[in-house]
Amino acid sequence: MNNDRDGAPRVRVQLDEVSKEIINQLQQDGRRSYSAIGKVVGLSEAAVRQRVQRLIESGVMQIVAVTDPIELGFARQAMIGIRLSGPVLQIADTISALPEVDYVVVTSGPYDLLVEAVCESDEHLLELVSDRIRNIEGVAGTETFMYLKLVKQTYSWGVR
Repeated sequence: MNNDRDGAPRVRVQLDEVSKEIINQLQQDGRRSYSAIGKVVGLSEAAVRQRVQRLIESGVMQIVAVTDPIELGFARQAMIGIRLSGPVLQIADTISALPEVDYVVVTSGPYDLLVEAVCESDEHLLELVSDRIRNIEGVAGTETFMYLKLVKQTYSWGVR
């Protein structure tokens, strides 16, 4: 059993084959209509809408527009490896609240956290890492890996 963001136990949702196929359809095209999905899975548009809503509310999935940060004026993306000397989840929550941060994962190995940041410039990234992240109590060190080119990014790994 995993914990959700506030530390409360989260029960894993059991997905039936219909819900899995709804997710599969939306992974292929997040704009696919409920009516079109219903034809594939054998449900009405309203039933698909209800299932999608339950999947969203349970935290199984979210529906978002994935953008290219470069095309939106963000000149620098980076992965930041962070070593900690304080409470991992508390510091992860603090870093998660930074507006430039779009991904935070607790890891094992040389870094306690891996954090992806999207910044407007190299100076913006420098300020984020040097002035804000490194000044968080419990952050022992950072290593920044600036992205030179995004080769692959996908969210269609299917369901099990």
